[in-house]
Amino acid sequence: MTEAERGEPSMALGALSHRNFRLFFFGQGISLIGTWMQSVALGWLVLELTNSAFAVGLNQALRSLGVLLFTLYGGIVVDRVDKRRLIVWTQVLQMLEALALALLVWTHTVAIWQVMVLAVGFGIVNAFDIPARQAFIVELVGKDDLMNAIALNSSMFNAARIVGPAIAGLLIGASGVAMCFFLNGISYIAVIGGLLAMRLPPYARRSAQPSAWEGFREALTFIRSDVRMSALVTLVAIFSVLGFPFLVLMPVVARDVLHTNARGYGLLMTSVGVGAMLGALALAWRGRSVRKGMALLVSGGAFGVLLLGFAVTRAYAAAVLLLALAGCAMIVTTALANTMIQLLVPDALRGRVMAFYAFVFVGMAPFGAFQAGFFAEHYRTPVAIGLGGVGCVVAVLVAAWRAPALRTMD
Repeated sequence: MTEAERGEPSMALGALSHRNFRLFFFGQGISLIGTWMQSVALGWLVLELTNSAFAVGLNQALRSLGVLLFTLYGGIVVDRVDKRRLIVWTQVLQMLEALALALLVWTHTVAIWQVMVLAVGFGIVNAFDIPARQAFIVELVGKDDLMNAIALNSSMFNAARIVGPAIAGLLIGASGVAMCFFLNGISYIAVIGGLLAMRLPPYARRSAQPSAWEGFREALTFIRSDVRMSALVTLVAIFSVLGFPFLVLMPVVARDVLHTNARGYGLLMTSVGVGAMLGALALAWRGRSVRKGMALLVSGGAFGVLLLGFAVTRAYAAAVLLLALAGCAMIVTTALANTMIQLLVPDALRGRVMAFYAFVFVGMAPFGAFQAGFFAEHYRTPVAIGLGGVGCVVAVLVAAWRAPALRTMD
């Protein structure tokens, strides 16, 4: 019997040597393609129903609202229940949301209020799903292969971001948006089946559970007590609000700054995804040899500098290259931050701390989009992107100064 069959780590395969992770990885990969198909189709559907760009943005914001409001409580729940069972239920509920959208469109009864209500429901479910999935990975691979697993997940996410929209574009033209929703619903069967097929030890419920408020305070105290942890969470929050919203402004950059068409805009977005996928694969390949702390600070600083370069360039080819490099730096920074947080947190607090991570990474994204739109409207789009880059560089320098122990983390 091989190491992989026994579930023991293999240096050559890393996280993929673990049977349970393979089931999770490939099942999630199929589901993510469906998720990106739905994302494209949903924007098209809302635009058809309302002819309003504001409504398109509002729908996306509502899909994040639940994470902002409920993910901290979601982390408390994650630490109290069987994570696999919770993830199965969240995936089932998200599958039902996709199938409901397909049914509404096919029966010609869809209305914008229904789409918005389903968006709110999706966000609430996601508030429990994100911390559960983040905390679950370490149970599948252990801490030695954790960074490899997170990097592989990131590469799969970005590969799906390239493939899913391309399939959606073909399907919308041939069959309409409902088929995208239906196939997304069906795609959840892959990840649900993988979860049910895993061989895990029986779940052991802890005898004593703190109240929800005490559980929240316990996690917050832990984050504040470790300078490395607080620096990591703060960095992710600043990057989410100041750095990552450059993606929101991409249509404006394409049309008004680089003076290109829809095809050119698509290539700009694709370059980010390709760069991110290659960065994640490189991180997975380097594995345990990466000095995590220094690599995080270097990639974070590089991301900010690349944003500055993108903000000042007016050459389309240079913009494509800079975006690919920025996508690479972005994914390396977030994957390393995720890994380092998970290595620092004790198992008993994992769900709650990863909920904080989800809160600052996903839940605060609407604030980032708002500030980026505000500065772009009042001071021009390149200025908004450049200020975000400066903010990221400053945040990295402050983190390196305030948390010197971060630089030496392996």
